[in-house]
Amino acid sequence: MDLQEIMADIHAINEDLEAYERKYGVLSETFYESYISGEEPKDDVWVLDWADWAGAYKLLLRRREQYRHTIQILREESQTLIDIIERTVRHESISVA
Repeated sequence: MDLQEIMADIHAINEDLEAYERKYGVLSETFYESYISGEEPKDDVWVLDWADWAGAYKLLLRRREQYRHTIQILREESQTLIDIIERTVRHESISVA
């Protein structure tokens, strides 16, 4: 997986999360805190949505961590943000460590 693939995943997951947020009226962060503490919907129809929503949010957290880690490594290699942007604009693959 490279940096551009991580970014694409982050954007796609955000779109999915926004649909759940509009449907249920809370931000994903708020929902996830309740979900991991064991709170479950009373409506059985919502159970699958909640499981999918929680899975998508967990994946978003993982992708954001991969993004942060990759940027940190690139900066430690003396690459400035401008260098990183120039590489991505040229569609150079930036591998994830």
